[in-house]
Amino acid sequence: MTHQVHAFEPPERFVAGTVGPPGERTFFLQARGGGRLVSVALEKVQVSLLAEKLEELLAEAQRRFGVELPEAPAAPDDNDPLDTPVDEEFRVGTLGLAFDVDTATVVIEAIAAGEAEAEVELADDADDEDVEPDDDLDRLRVRLTPQATREFIERARRVVNAGRPPCPLCGQPLDPAGHLCPRHNGYHR
Repeated sequence: MTHQVHAFEPPERFVAGTVGPPGERTFFLQARGGGRLVSVALEKVQVSLLAEKLEELLAEAQRRFGVELPEAPAAPDDNDPLDTPVDEEFRVGTLGLAFDVDTATVVIEAIAAGEAEAEVELADDADDEDVEPDDDLDRLRVRLTPQATREFIERARRVVNAGRPPCPLCGQPLDPAGHLCPRHNGYHR
C-alpha cells in the first residue's frame, strides 16, 4: 500500500478549524498551498495539545538556540472558516513536532491513525526489517516560521475554546440541557 506525504514547506495557510455545530463539531487541521488543499480530522484534545506543545517547542527553541520569539498577535490575522471543500484526507493518530535549527522553522507532522498493529504483524519478512511501521501511514507535514507557529497556536486556542463551556466539576463539555457529570454519580447538573 502506498502512503502519501502531503508536504507544505511552507504552506500559504495552515489552520485548525471546525465543521458542524457545537457539541457535534469535527476538528480539522487544514493546509493550503501550491493549488492544493489538505484537511485532516482530529480530536479536540489533539488540537489543544498541539497548541500547548508548540508553545513549549518555541520556548525551548528560544532557550537553546536563541531563536527570536514573536509576540502573540494582538488581533487575530485569520479568523476565516476553513477553506471548502473540507474533504477529510485521513484521521490523525499521531502528531509529531520538531524544530529545524538550520532554517529556524517548526515542523509539524500529522500521521494517520492506522491499522499499524495489523500491518506490523504482516511485515515480518526479513527484507522488511528496516521499515518503520508508521512509514505505511499517510501524513501531512508542514513547516512554519516561529511567527506562523504563534499565529497557529492563537487560532487553535480560539477554536478549541469556541465550543461548549466546560463543566466546572469534571471539565467535560456542558450541553445546553446539562450533562451526566461523573462527579455527581450520574445526576444531571
